[in-house]
Amino acid sequence: MSSVRAEPRADGTVPGAEPAPRRRTGSGYGRYVAGRLTGAAVSLLAVLVTGFFLFRLIPGDPVKFMTGGRQVSVEQLAAYRREFGLDLPWWRQFTDYCGKALTGDLGTSYQFRTPVIDKITEALPNTLLLTGTAFVLYTALGLFLGTRAAWRGGGFGDRFHTGLALTLYSVPSFWLGLLLIVVFSVGAGPVPGLFPTGGMESGDTTGFAYVLDVAHHLVLPVVTLVAVEYGQTLLVARSALLDEKGADYLTTARAKGLRDVQVKRRHAVPNAALPTVTLVFVNLGRVVAGTILVETVFSWPGLGGLFYQALSVPDLPLVQGLFLVFAAAVILMNMVADLICPLLDPRVGR
Repeated sequence: MSSVRAEPRADGTVPGAEPAPRRRTGSGYGRYVAGRLTGAAVSLLAVLVTGFFLFRLIPGDPVKFMTGGRQVSVEQLAAYRREFGLDLPWWRQFTDYCGKALTGDLGTSYQFRTPVIDKITEALPNTLLLTGTAFVLYTALGLFLGTRAAWRGGGFGDRFHTGLALTLYSVPSFWLGLLLIVVFSVGAGPVPGLFPTGGMESGDTTGFAYVLDVAHHLVLPVVTLVAVEYGQTLLVARSALLDEKGADYLTTARAKGLRDVQVKRRHAVPNAALPTVTLVFVNLGRVVAGTILVETVFSWPGLGGLFYQALSVPDLPLVQGLFLVFAAAVILMNMVADLICPLLDPRVGR
């Protein structure tokens, strides 16, 4: 019996043939990138507008703070307001602020009388040292324990680490920081005071002794951040790996003779990496923002402590500048995560 060959349709397809899966083209990914860049720009603009109007609702008069409580005349107060543009209507202050911010000029701090950008660049390395060290530790710890707990799901280790992570993640960071100061700085019962109560350095060391001194001051705030933050990474990594654990391709991999550890490392963990990668980049954006409460509790001279000082005045240019930097870092890292995810999984963004 002769076979009948199916004739192609007008559109070039053959009846009965399954359509080939569509792959992400360069133009498709380009449109995806353009959409994410546009979204990031709109978000940054929203932050710019929100930051300007939000912090003007804070009670307090910055001009009276600048006078230091001294008796000054009405003319002197008016001169201060003219110097910093506070005598202008809000719409004029807003347009001036936006125009300068787009050129990198964040204004002049009321309390320090220096450009805001200079104060930010001065405190930024201290924040990166603290939050960057904590970020590396809690990310590595969370990923390791999360994948280990998920792969041995239901066991004692899984229940213990999941319960501990949930408990620590729900603890307020400032409360845990104060508790660590009481126990390990002041001393409680048989535990002597082992670490400084705050600050970044003792002020009387140089060279390698200075490095050790900074590391000594770094221990308690880093432990606070790691204890509070590692739980989130652990829970996300565990949940993602549990979703992949029962997949058919892992059964096929085992049937081909791969050992359990090879199945986990070569197949399960890479396929479960998408939500974890997103979380890591979000946390990376928060490294620049720092942790205001932890830096305040431990008197750490970073961006978080500077933000708290600026709020107490209120130092509007410094508060607005820090708020913009914090938000820009998070928006940028979210955008980077969005751009990387389609490269890890082509289904994203379709």
